[in-house]
Amino acid sequence: MALADSAGCAKPSEDLPFPEIIELNVGGQVYITRHPTLISVPGSLLWEMFTQKNVRSLARDSKGRFFVDRDGFLFRYILDYMRDQQLVLPEHFPERSRLQREAEYFMLPELVKMLAPKLSKQNSLGDDPCQSDPEELSPSADAARSLTAASAALPSAGAGGAGGTGTAGAAGPDIRRAGFITIGYRGSYTLGRDSQTDAKFRRVARIMVCGKTSLAKEVFGDTLNESRDPDRPPERYTSRYYLKFTFLEQAFDKLADAGFHMVACNSTGTCAFAHDQTDDRIWTSYTEYVFYRE
Repeated sequence: MALADSAGCAKPSEDLPFPEIIELNVGGQVYITRHPTLISVPGSLLWEMFTQKNVRSLARDSKGRFFVDRDGFLFRYILDYMRDQQLVLPEHFPERSRLQREAEYFMLPELVKMLAPKLSKQNSLGDDPCQSDPEELSPSADAARSLTAASAALPSAGAGGAGGTGTAGAAGPDIRRAGFITIGYRGSYTLGRDSQTDAKFRRVARIMVCGKTSLAKEVFGDTLNESRDPDRPPERYTSRYYLKFTFLEQAFDKLADAGFHMVACNSTGTCAFAHDQTDDRIWTSYTEYVFYRE
């Protein structure tokens, strides 16, 4: 098969239209595996795809690899399961609900069952945006201090009696973990010789996020690009996340909605070069905004 040969795959056998070694492009991530692995779970979506006779009906990318339009990062766990029907996840794995959705799509009922019990336990705790993080599910010194502080503040918030009880009931579920999040933003601008009011800005479309993984995911959710640091546990810190949108005000709104407020800001500027024909100078700048939630 010429198309398979161009993708670096082995030639197919006479009985099957598929080669022994198959290259997959799953959401932009390339995987190389054996054909028996893909058909190891009868009735699954991959089994249906790679046991059919009409191989031409399957989608391919520009290099001839079979294309599957799903989450390329999570497919590694789907493929691992297909090899030996066992589920092995990294410690503090934060994507159980999304992996369960992928398992349902690929029609792997046993894998769905393996993921379902822990997911049900987490869902019973409420609508906490960070409920998939193991750190958020266990008591900690920070949570205890937050609970104590909230309890101490209740008498001053109302007149006591029934009103005080109502306040305590409403405040309990809203207790959130304290911490810092730093937003970094790099851009450039042009200054003329007359005044700085004539500055022309050209901002770089990337907003960096630094801080504890669980806090970053709580605040920014699906707008957080995790492809550069996907397996970091929730209690660890990272400086490799960035946002999928490019408006600082949108990031500030999300932080404010989550209870954060700005406590510090710093910026640096460097003259990159000057035009020979004019007095304009091109400057580059980097600004950091530090947010904190008590």
